[in-house]
Amino acid sequence: MLKFRLAHLGLALAALGFTAAAPIVGLAPAYAAETLRPEVGKPLQEAQQLMKQGKNKEALAKLRDADKAANKSANETYLIERTRAGAASQAGDYETAAKSFEYLIGSGKLSAAEKSQFSEGLIGIYMRAGDLNKANAAIERQLKERDDPKLRAYLMQNYYKQGNVAALETALRNAEKSGRLSEDELGMLANVQLKKNDKVGYVNTIEKLAASYPKPQYWNDLLNRVQGKPGFSGRLSVDVYRLKLANNLLKKPSEYMEMAQLVLQEKAPAEAIKVIDKGYKSGALGTGPDAARHQRLKDLAEKSLADQNKSEAATEAQLNKDADYDGMVELGYSLVQSGQADKGLKLMDAGMKSGKLKYPELAKLRLGEAYAAAGKKQQAITTLKTVGGNDGTADIARYFIMAINHPMA
Repeated sequence: MLKFRLAHLGLALAALGFTAAAPIVGLAPAYAAETLRPEVGKPLQEAQQLMKQGKNKEALAKLRDADKAANKSANETYLIERTRAGAASQAGDYETAAKSFEYLIGSGKLSAAEKSQFSEGLIGIYMRAGDLNKANAAIERQLKERDDPKLRAYLMQNYYKQGNVAALETALRNAEKSGRLSEDELGMLANVQLKKNDKVGYVNTIEKLAASYPKPQYWNDLLNRVQGKPGFSGRLSVDVYRLKLANNLLKKPSEYMEMAQLVLQEKAPAEAIKVIDKGYKSGALGTGPDAARHQRLKDLAEKSLADQNKSEAATEAQLNKDADYDGMVELGYSLVQSGQADKGLKLMDAGMKSGKLKYPELAKLRLGEAYAAAGKKQQAITTLKTVGGNDGTADIARYFIMAINHPMA
């Protein structure tokens, strides 16, 4: 399962004016200027003094004394609730804090900016209290008034915590319409799909993660998953390795060795040498108990390349004589890897135009790979976009486009 970081849920109440040191006048100058009766003003001041000392529960008790005053004015009630909101929030009495916030928001005494801040603060209180249903309702009210990516993120996190898959997926789709989903949002969606055993949806989401936030864990997961899809062709194993190599995902000696052997089977010895050399450079090959085996594979790749170079003209002539168009594509790819890009691409193109290939979609994939190896990125992308098939070939082509457009750092 993917791991992802949930955004911090704490909506800073101090930013809304609820600091222990904030005096009543500082909190609400327009209303505190009115005369307060002693039976209200005295416990309010004492409550604020207690808040300064961090004694928020005691402050709440003092405010209950203020509550006892008869015939309170709207201003007196407002100031009591505003002070109570701060004390209760800091005391962790979220139920009391929520009631005070709800009163203040509906009081008509807040400016538009304050109302927005208090509404956001109320959401934070609901979330801290674990009342996600109320938090969601408050967020949805806010979103109707203004689109706020931060609030949308909180809403999706709440849906995820609740296991509300349908609501989460709807929220994610709506968010995606307005722009690219964040890494955390895609991570949530991927985990939900994994829990639902939605393998197709999961792979689609991992694709988006690998494309927009290219990291080893996403690419490894994607390539491992795609090979497990029903009907995935074993002929694409070497292409999966090529994607791994392009994204610097090969780490183990066995991975370098297997890729080099697969490439040799595809009759591309120059590419095999590149793989082996990279393995030596990384320190994966050439050391340990299998160092001699690594060297034997390197020697075999070098001999294969020398033999291919010697017989290149004769091989090409025989391919033309036999109308072996698959062989032309294979040789052309090998020539591109050996540094003869123009000649190799021309030979591959000739094989493609024949219309008689055994695996035409695979040949298009290899042509796209050859263009990429030759540094012709746009031609590679254009070719790869045309690759079809339901055996994984189209998937691998799409992933090559991702790797070209969004290479790993």
